[in-house]
Amino acid sequence: MALEEIAQRGLHLLGCGKMGSAMLAGWLEAGVPPGAVWVTDPNPSDWVSGLAARGLHLNDTPPAAPALCLLAVKPQMMGAALPTVQAFGGGGTLIVSIAAGTPISAFEAVFGPGTPIVRAMPNTPAAVGKGITAIIGNAEATEAHLALTEALLDAIGQVVRLEHEDQMDAVTGVSGSGPAYVFHMIEALAAAAEAEGLAPDLAMQLARATVVGAAALAEGSDESAAQLRINVTSPKGTTEAGLRHLMDPETGLPPLMKRTVAAAAARGRELRG
Repeated sequence: MALEEIAQRGLHLLGCGKMGSAMLAGWLEAGVPPGAVWVTDPNPSDWVSGLAARGLHLNDTPPAAPALCLLAVKPQMMGAALPTVQAFGGGGTLIVSIAAGTPISAFEAVFGPGTPIVRAMPNTPAAVGKGITAIIGNAEATEAHLALTEALLDAIGQVVRLEHEDQMDAVTGVSGSGPAYVFHMIEALAAAAEAEGLAPDLAMQLARATVVGAAALAEGSDESAAQLRINVTSPKGTTEAGLRHLMDPETGLPPLMKRTVAAAAARGRELRG
């Protein structure tokens, strides 16, 4: 498969909320024609509705065997939505799911034997093309299927492959939930600045810009995060004084982050049942 096959045979999105819309925007930017896309969504956004004027098929009957069907509905809606695309099973269509917590086995039970299925876990920075998505395929998913999935997901950021599906819970706890941890760090940093006497608006501006700037430095550098930290830590300086608390092995960030990710991963396992 290649992106050209998407243009020829079509792509069906079952659900097109924030994540589905981010992915769709990336695909259109990459050259997938609107006329090759079918979207099924009972409450489409104004943006998605507007694409119908450019040829996108909104809530129309999709092709009998599109090249790919993306399952982008919320997990709690999956049971009601899957029967509408069950006919895509059997091998002619690649099924890609971005539903958190739903294992490949659940989709195999619906679509039947011979169906190539790829489970993907993107994260919310995908909305600005800065996401990272982990993927894993079932036994029917060939290298070509995985390569097509990667080509599509490249439009919203980085893509990594997993060796085992049970790694998806850890991915969920790190990159899936991780943006919320970073947002809360901005909140906490701003609150600490306020405690030192800065006005709330200034405190938030400083905290937000510091996190965004540090992330940009980390992304653009060949050095490790540890080395970047060392680079800005002068001996016996202010940064070292602050890091002494943040890096405390008993009460600092390392044990707290370990508990945070473990709790999120455990909840993922619980939701999976």
